[in-house]
Amino acid sequence: MLQFPQIDPVAFYLGPLKIHWYAMTYIAGFAAAWWLGTRRGLRKNSGWSSTQVTDLITNSAIGVILGGRIGYMLFYNFGSLLENPVNLLKIWQGGMSFHGGLIGVGIAVWLFARSTKKSLFAVSDFVAPLSPLGLAFGRLGNFVNGELWGRASDVSWAMVFPADQQQLARHPSQLYQFALEGLALFYILWFFSAKTRPTFAVTGVFITGYGVFRTFAEFFREPDAHIGFVAFDWMTKGMQLSIPMIIGGLIILFLSYRKDTFGKMAAAN
Repeated sequence: MLQFPQIDPVAFYLGPLKIHWYAMTYIAGFAAAWWLGTRRGLRKNSGWSSTQVTDLITNSAIGVILGGRIGYMLFYNFGSLLENPVNLLKIWQGGMSFHGGLIGVGIAVWLFARSTKKSLFAVSDFVAPLSPLGLAFGRLGNFVNGELWGRASDVSWAMVFPADQQQLARHPSQLYQFALEGLALFYILWFFSAKTRPTFAVTGVFITGYGVFRTFAEFFREPDAHIGFVAFDWMTKGMQLSIPMIIGGLIILFLSYRKDTFGKMAAAN
């Protein structure tokens, strides 16, 4: 069993203001996306200016924060939202949802595509490879906070999380998600998108890949205490939201490679 590292969740203070590591991981994720996007935008005939990349990342960041918070309240804490809608604004109490953030980014991408007259599919394919490093940083933030831990285990790398009232040795599932949804998915998408692919194929790989990695990781992650298993005594809320992503992503990939269905749709518009 490993010892959980004692890390102060507060990175530094600005007078009376506490700046938490979790907030810093979000900033790092957005900065990484901006840097990668700018790098891609500098390629010859990319069709992207540095201003457009900055605007896209800014809009997406807003989508992540708003969508992530609203999604958490709708998917994971709906009872609290019904009890007091003001709870939606209490972001200092924690609670962000990837799936809600994904919806928020989707809306941001759609609005950006409309305003710039770019194809929605092209914008989506451009931003998809920029996202996984942000997910990786976010999972590191979860680990530093000692939250969203894994299920009880006797593996040699299991650890006891300070906030766990049961004080059981558990899988550090945040690190599994960091490695899979973050680093592995980034590697796959970055190199897959380095070559010309059918329109929307990169997005399809992102959606499918995240769904697969998240579903796998959920077998090691402790279900939310106030929700538990949602079906079959093994399906978690995370699985329930991710399995449709796998199905949808595979459909997108099939249509994308079927004589570039989405490319024809983009050209028609």
